[in-house]
Amino acid sequence: MTDLFSATQFSLLFLFALMASVLLQLWLALRHVNHVKRHSKVVPTEFAEQITLASHQRAAAYTIAKTRFGMLTTIFDAMILAAFTLGGGIAWLSNLTAQWFTPDSLGHGIALIASLAVVSSILSLPFSLVSTFVIESRFGFNQMSAKLFITDLAKTTLIGAVIGLPLIAAVLWLMGAMGEYWWLWVWITWLGFSLTLMWVFPTFIAPLFNKFIPMEDGEVKARITALLTRCGFQSNGLFVMDGSKRSSHGNAYFTGLGKSKRIVFFDTLLKHLSPSEIEAVLAHELGHFKHRHIVKRIVWTFALMLGFLWLLGQLKTQLWFYQGLGVATPSTAAALLLFFMVLPVFTFLFSPLSSMMSRRHEYEADAFAASQSSSADLVNALVKLYRDNAATLTPDPWHSLFYDSHPPASLRIAALQRLAV
Repeated sequence: MTDLFSATQFSLLFLFALMASVLLQLWLALRHVNHVKRHSKVVPTEFAEQITLASHQRAAAYTIAKTRFGMLTTIFDAMILAAFTLGGGIAWLSNLTAQWFTPDSLGHGIALIASLAVVSSILSLPFSLVSTFVIESRFGFNQMSAKLFITDLAKTTLIGAVIGLPLIAAVLWLMGAMGEYWWLWVWITWLGFSLTLMWVFPTFIAPLFNKFIPMEDGEVKARITALLTRCGFQSNGLFVMDGSKRSSHGNAYFTGLGKSKRIVFFDTLLKHLSPSEIEAVLAHELGHFKHRHIVKRIVWTFALMLGFLWLLGQLKTQLWFYQGLGVATPSTAAALLLFFMVLPVFTFLFSPLSSMMSRRHEYEADAFAASQSSSADLVNALVKLYRDNAATLTPDPWHSLFYDSHPPASLRIAALQRLAV
């Protein structure tokens, strides 16, 4: 791979890919805004009996506001990426941290990555504030106080440092000490770290941000317990999370691995759905378990990471890779940073493949739910969730193809109704 590019050629290739990616994202966003706006005057026929025109138009306005804000975020992120790479930002941080540590030493690498993370977090903070306290508040979803926002930020930063810095140190050490096949050792380390985090997250990390109360006895718990028994699913408990202290959006999810598996319901979800509808929603989630979707996604993620680390192993020794991205002096930390910062620019075009796989899994989970509970109850639950979460019923097909992990509402409801026949 030594003579594949010159530094100038790679700079031009990266700049072209960055501009193409940004233009594609902006084009998809504009299509989405115009499509949603064009279909906002009339509720789709299949939802007309359950969703009012006012709710439909609120969802359209919410979607348009988020999408337009996302366009600003896309442009800003691209500018920051260009500034860190071609603009010499990483090189400047590397020189700055080299004043404190020996260049390309383990300490220098950790300081470089940590300093970039701090700067990036500061730059992205205004966007988080606007999203939470302007857009989400305007549409009645935000329940978070400024104090809670600051507390969450402090906790996230501290946990990130406690967990992330040792991992970064281990990765950088392996990259420098394990020879030609360092990328395989890094992958094994990352795999072990990821699985451990999945196991400890529900018990030790999630409770730092939310309260998880065991579900009280009653019709809902009885239905869920019977469903779990029918499906042969064992968990470490049913919990209700106080999601309402941050947002009025509702959700339910599985978390953890092995004996640490938990089923978690947002308190907002339980308030708006009937017991039979809650059972249907959980049956859908159990469908993912029965079809091994979670395992398949984990395996796919691990396989992709192995491929990416191998590719980084090939690029790490190429001077044009560094110089083409604004770094004159190669280093282990710079290789790691540059690769994973620019990777999304070159992979965005493949997003539909991931989305298609995810949507296929959703259809399979819906079919399983229909076999274990009532498809009509699942339809009713989904419609309520679309309404209460202000999810658009009329996404642009191309935008949905790239971004949506779930099928569009009309297609998903139609598939469930066919199962009921």
